[in-house]
Amino acid sequence: MSASLVCPSAGRRDVVHKAGSLLAAGACALMLGMGSPAAQAAGAVTNVKIGTVNWIGYAPFYVAEKLDLFKKYKLKVTLQMFSDPALIPPALESGALSGAMLTYDQVVGRVAAGKALKVVMPIDYSNGGDAIVASTSITKITDFKGKKVGYNPLSPSDFLLAYALKKNGLSDKDITSVSLTPEAVPAAMASGQLPIGVTYEPSLSQVLGQGGGKKFHVVFSSKDAPGLIADVLVYDDKAIASKPEEIKGVIQGYLDGMAYIKAKPDEAYAIVGKAMGISAKEAKEQVAGVYNIPLAEMPKAFVKGPDTTSYFASGEVIGTLLKAKGQISKLPATEATIDARFVKALAGQ
Repeated sequence: MSASLVCPSAGRRDVVHKAGSLLAAGACALMLGMGSPAAQAAGAVTNVKIGTVNWIGYAPFYVAEKLDLFKKYKLKVTLQMFSDPALIPPALESGALSGAMLTYDQVVGRVAAGKALKVVMPIDYSNGGDAIVASTSITKITDFKGKKVGYNPLSPSDFLLAYALKKNGLSDKDITSVSLTPEAVPAAMASGQLPIGVTYEPSLSQVLGQGGGKKFHVVFSSKDAPGLIADVLVYDDKAIASKPEEIKGVIQGYLDGMAYIKAKPDEAYAIVGKAMGISAKEAKEQVAGVYNIPLAEMPKAFVKGPDTTSYFASGEVIGTLLKAKGQISKLPATEATIDARFVKALAGQ
């Protein structure tokens, strides 16, 4: 996701870490900071900036920010909105952000480049919310040969396209690539100059709604590869070591946001819709395109398994594709990209 940010108007490190280890780390961090006036101030609140993009899978975060659900964890979380997801990792690595919401393929790419980033919480995986759309005359991936395809390079859209092309015996050399952000795809396709585009919600619905819903259709989506496009909460190694309570609080606030959506969906989707610039009805419809992972299931993503819902399985597929595209030179160990201690502690494991 590459560099000026748009302010909102709006390895696996030991899986054997137990809840006691987390609490001990938090206690040590607290003791080390007790000499500072800020740490001694009663009820001191820590300001936290989390980099993100406009994506329906982040709905619990939008709700938690709006309702200030992080307050009881002594955090003031601000979601810093970016127009291009490729811009977020450099901002995180520079220290401009506390944490970030990325897709797992981004984490693999940054770790392969020598960056010390780790997934601390699974957020969701796309289940149709990312898609390759085309004019109705184009019915299959093999029809893409020789045609223009608009997508955002080095992004989840690029990765989804690469995966779809490979599954159908093609590569990016068989198409004419047009560099576009996901938000620019609907207008480009509406102009008639672009027959194929890759985007995600809410831009996906904008494309599919054109011409009364009869002009474009989905040819391939993340539903065809469940778990492959996974959204994750990411911190760097330094923050993981020095700010365990902050990270725990961010995760807890997110979980509270998820619970609020379940308990009060009408109020929640009104908040989500406003954050995303769509109606509450559209927000509710679009959430069907993602699967927000409940706490009880989160630890499973960090465990070796054959399904792409495991980072070990999806990471291998992702790394192989990124290497084939020349985006990385070596596949990083999955353990170097994840840290399960926080979700395991919160899940009571």
